[in-house]
Amino acid sequence: MRWDRFFEDLEDQLDSEWEAERAALDTEAERLRLSRIELHDRLVALLDHDLALDLHGGTSLTGRMTAVGADWCALASEARRSGPVIAPLHAVTALALPHAALLASARDAAPGETLRRRMTFGFVLRDLARRRVPVTVHLADGRQLTGTIDRAGADHLDLALHDTAAPRHPHSVTGHRLVTFTAIAAVRADAPAEIP
Repeated sequence: MRWDRFFEDLEDQLDSEWEAERAALDTEAERLRLSRIELHDRLVALLDHDLALDLHGGTSLTGRMTAVGADWCALASEARRSGPVIAPLHAVTALALPHAALLASARDAAPGETLRRRMTFGFVLRDLARRRVPVTVHLADGRQLTGTIDRAGADHLDLALHDTAAPRHPHSVTGHRLVTFTAIAAVRADAPAEIP
């Protein structure tokens, strides 16, 4: 009878050790999975969630995450009648969102649509330039420039400065700026616009 109890205790101890080892392996596998998740993938998991983006220069944007591209994300604000705000990922410093959404974004992280994943920040800006959409460019130093994007290159844009309430016309343009993408915290479409 004693031996039966002894072997039962040994089996229980062995089961506990195996369970602890399995839990440690699962924990390590989860750490490894989390170490491979990029911000882009977590943002894709947050599509259609309301959140706040903190950007370089102290700008904070609130709205619903509507699109995520190769190196940018877009928020739509319910309060504004303008188009979305497009922020390059390099300008994002923090996100404010409910804890449940934060956890879900780590658990449900996925690569997203392959076509949109290839669309770069420059691609979206070239589309805004093609459609002559008036924009407000939020710079990383906190300043804002308003006007129309004339051209968007690989790492910069040309902006014709004017009041966004007036259409871009040579008589309404007050100046021009060449702005590097690294200086941009966000670009707000000041007219309704669809993101490609």
